[in-house]
Amino acid sequence: MSYTVAAAVAVLAVLVIDLFVTRTRLVCTLRWWLSYAIIAAFQLLTNGWLTGRSIVTYRPDAILGGGAVRFIGDWRLAYAPVEDLGFGFALVLLTLIVWSRVGGRERR
Repeated sequence: MSYTVAAAVAVLAVLVIDLFVTRTRLVCTLRWWLSYAIIAAFQLLTNGWLTGRSIVTYRPDAILGGGAVRFIGDWRLAYAPVEDLGFGFALVLLTLIVWSRVGGRERR
């Protein structure tokens, strides 16, 4: 499975969990999108540092675009492949879904 396919599956799976399984519907709120914008900015800074300096590398055949490390373009944003944003989205959303569900049970 390529990194691209794994990222797409992760995003779709977490959206299904949010909207249909737990029905937390975080992605339907402005609070989620404002929070995610802040997180994504720091994710791009971190990923950009790691991939721009070749501390972390990706197999060119496993990601969209090629193997050239560019600041922007060729399916890269701040040096990192766009798939990293998908994984970040899925990880943060799943964490907040669980946090919402567990926190809700503790209040009851």
